[in-house]
Amino acid sequence: MDAKTSDMEATGGFEKSEKGNKRSRVSGIDRALQVLDYLYETGSPAGVYAIAKAIGAPLSTVYVIIDDLVEKNLLSRNSDSSVWLGARLYHYGLAYARSLDFLNVANHEMHNLSRVSGETVQVCGRDGDHMMVLAMADGPGHFQVTSRVGTRVPLNWTASGRLLVGHLSEKERLDLFEHCAKSSPTGRAVIDPAVLSESASQALQARISIQAGESDYAVACVASPICDDKGACIATISIVLPEQKIADHPERYTAEVKASAERIETVMGWRSHS
Repeated sequence: MDAKTSDMEATGGFEKSEKGNKRSRVSGIDRALQVLDYLYETGSPAGVYAIAKAIGAPLSTVYVIIDDLVEKNLLSRNSDSSVWLGARLYHYGLAYARSLDFLNVANHEMHNLSRVSGETVQVCGRDGDHMMVLAMADGPGHFQVTSRVGTRVPLNWTASGRLLVGHLSEKERLDLFEHCAKSSPTGRAVIDPAVLSESASQALQARISIQAGESDYAVACVASPICDDKGACIATISIVLPEQKIADHPERYTAEVKASAERIETVMGWRSHS
């Protein structure tokens, strides 16, 4: 960060409470990350006051940090003075993605599966209490999928979400679903932690998970786990399609998605766990 005066610098890097007592030291880079994390987690632009309140930092400190981030193109400022993630972060993300052999392999298989199945295919990973879409290949038809790259939804809403935690211990699964399971817009998502924990374990063992209409009306998803050499599910590959199609031809889609997941694991050298 540039050498600019702030409340934090004026107090030797310590922030004070309202009573004047010293709090623990918070570095400028930590505060910058808190700002970026807040915007990422909320998924929308925010004003400086809202950010300062959310991360518990002095308003003047946040003003200085945000000005610096905007100057460096890590944040962008809108006409209403709210800020959002900047273009420089996008370029960093692209460079990081290019460096990951796994994503390159998964992307290739994702497009191949989309061509073979004729449907939209996604590669998804876990982001804390959520499932996140990491990559996506649109199907050739007119069927529209609302969950694009970067979309985050509660783990209990999706077939992929359950697979991503299926390798955890029973206690870890129960604890996780106790605090993260939420009702879905359709009202069809399971929220019982015990049921979710059991279905997650069974889905991983079967290497297939199917959900229909739990997060979106008339939309189904059939997913298979991509497991590392220790058997942990690090990502999933899934076909997203109209609910009626999976009801009419479940064997076809489950076979195709399982074969794709296995090919990714084979290329990565992770099939020793099978």
